[in-house]
Order: sequence, then structure tokens, then C-alpha cells
Amino acid sequence: MKGCNQKVGSRLGMSMAIAATITVAACDQPTEQLDRTASALTSLGDPLPGLDATQTGLFEDGLDAFNEVETVADGLGPVFNERACGNCHNVGASGGSGIQFEVRAGHLTGTTFDSLVSEGGQLFDLFSVTSLPAAERTTIPGCNLAPNGEPVPADANVTALRRTTALFGLGLVDATPDSTFVALAASQPIAIRGRAPLVPNLTTGTPTVGKFGWKDQVPTLHQFSGDAYLNEMGITNPQFPTEQPPLGKPARVNACDGARVEPGSVEDPDGEDVDHFTDFMSFLAAAAPLPITGMAVSGSQIFTNIGCDGCHVRTLTSGSSPVAALANQTYHPYSDFLVHDMGSLGDSIPGNGDVGLREMRTAPLWGLRFVNPTNLLHDGRATSLEDAILRHDGQAAAARNAFASLSPGQKQNLLAFLNKL
Repeated sequence: MKGCNQKVGSRLGMSMAIAATITVAACDQPTEQLDRTASALTSLGDPLPGLDATQTGLFEDGLDAFNEVETVADGLGPVFNERACGNCHNVGASGGSGIQFEVRAGHLTGTTFDSLVSEGGQLFDLFSVTSLPAAERTTIPGCNLAPNGEPVPADANVTALRRTTALFGLGLVDATPDSTFVALAASQPIAIRGRAPLVPNLTTGTPTVGKFGWKDQVPTLHQFSGDAYLNEMGITNPQFPTEQPPLGKPARVNACDGARVEPGSVEDPDGEDVDHFTDFMSFLAAAAPLPITGMAVSGSQIFTNIGCDGCHVRTLTSGSSPVAALANQTYHPYSDFLVHDMGSLGDSIPGNGDVGLREMRTAPLWGLRFVNPTNLLHDGRATSLEDAILRHDGQAAAARNAFASLSPGQKQNLLAFLNKL
């Protein structure tokens, strides 16, 4: 499974009913040693500290579901990007980032984007059931899909890749009230002010703030999970009950869907797998930073001085939650989880709701040291941390220019700091 965004709009996650407003430290002054909160004192891939036995059991059940390899009989396909969540989210530990990229494409005329829905867009899956070894696929007479899933149509003039992102600590983000992100956007200087976009919430039926995905396409981890099961693995569920038609052709669903569920039913009928995946993400601990020492101390100050933490916000606080380990917790994501106009760094693909062609969510930097350093940014275009910084544009141009003006020693100190995250 990858990043998770939806075919023509959303893709990614459900929140546990959270209320309460909360204050946020938008640009904390750096300290020599990062605040070692309870959420940080874990090994990569561990559950959150402070979970009770029942919650730990839910995490472990979720981990099993996360790594389960789906089959055609389970509902896999007809087209899909992977057969298990853990096949993509695995760098460093289960739940990590990955080296895989999903493919999005469409036709752009001026500022009008056509997702090419009738041809399979805007997400074009990488594989089909015919790519599976013969012994693993259900024989489906008349299924003539190509093994390479859904090739980008010839009339698409925009193609964008989106890298698999890490899931560490996202339960804390899910447990942070929408009001926090709205207030954070309002507090930012006009030149870098982001937006907390409103996107469809399938649980409440009311648009709520998007927090997850490269374009903030999804508001909650539960919706993230249901979206991923459908769009990354082709498994329908109560939130997403309609099979994605291969190449945009609904007739190919019946011809190529080995699960063959009854009309009106879904392949994960009670949403059990979706719930398990949600539990795993909700209870997965954040990636703990390394101690900030040596060159990184200076680099941390430079991070503030040149304006990086105007958007890569160091510290947030979750709100109320029925799970004590998620309630009112201070955490350090290095992101405001807002979308910003990134100029040439935008991917020219619209998001859910009103997220624009050039808008991208601020990528969280916690756990950055576990991401492939030669394959950075949403589409892997950057081959080093320095390259990634220099490719920032739009509302990040001032910080990028300030970085470019640093002395070689100052740059090395900043990079040393980033490599502690």
C-alpha cells in the first residue's frame, strides 16, 4: 500500500472522536536536547508507551493484518499497487516509508484538470490480477487485463509519482483537534501561511480538516485505512464499497474480480481488516529523535534562523482521547500538516476538496533519517537532503534562498541536525 490518496479525490484515514481546542507552539526555540516525551521513548516500530493490555493486543492484531498478504480470494484486485500494507511501508520497521511510488496522472488544460476517470484515473494502479503467479490467482475466464495494471493513458499530459510515506506517530496527529491546525494556519506570517483544507469525512458526513497524504486528501486514519484497502489493494469495504473499475471500464470488474461477492456486498463486509489497520496506525509510536549534540546543536538553531520551522513546526499537542497514551500528548512532527503553495515543487495534480495543483502538505520530518536519502520529496526527484532543500519553491523559496546563502560549515551543521530526526 502506498501513501494513500483516492482515485478521484481523497485517500487515507479515521480519527477517534476528538473534541477540545488546543494551543500550539508554532516556532519553538530549539534546545540542545529535544524534549524526550513519553511518545519518543520507544524503538522504531514499537507501540506507543502507556497502552493498556487490551490496546497492546489491538496493536498486535493490527500489525498482523498490516503484514497479511492478500489473495484474489480475499478480494485483491482486479487492479492494485501491492498485496500487503507492509510490503510498501517497511523501511526501518513495519509502518515505515518505502521505495515504492504510486502513479497519478491526468490532462491539464490551463488550470483545469481532467482526472481521466473513464480511463482509470487519476490513480493508475501498477498491477492486475493477471500479474500474479498462476497458482495464486483464481482462474477468471475472459479477464484479459495486462499484468502491468493500468498504464497511463496517451492523452495524459501530467504524470506525478507519490512516494510511500511513514506511518510512525500518526495516531497523535489523528488525536489532534482540527482547531489546532486552523489556529496554526492563522498564526503563520502571510508569506508562508498554509491552509487547513476541508475534505469529505465519510464517518461524519461533514467536511473536516485533511491531515494525511501528500495533498492532505484524507481527514482521519480510519478513512485512510478504508481508502488504502480499496485503492491500493482493490478490496472493497463499508467506507469504500464500490470496486475501482480497471482502466475505467466497469465491465472488467466482473470479468476479473476473483472474490465474486454478491451484488451490494463488499469484500471486507464488517470492515474488520480496515479497523485492524486503523488500530495499528493509531497505536504506532513516533520515531524517536537522536540526542541533539555537536554540530546538530548549531544546526537546530540554523533551522529556526532561516525559517524552516515556520512550516516544519517542531511541536504540537494532541487533544482529548479515550486512549490515555494519545490524550494531551506533546509530540515533535516537524510539520504543520497544512498545505502550502510550493510553486514548481507542486505536482500539478489536484487534491481532495479545493487543494490546488501546486499545493502540497508540509512533509513531517520526524523519522527523516530512516528515509532513503537518495530518493526524497514526494516524487523522489531529490537525491540528497541538500538537493531536497534547494528544490523547495513557492512559499518555501525564502527559506531555500537563506539555506543557499549559508556557509559550507553552516550547511553541514543544519544537515547534521536533520540527520538526528
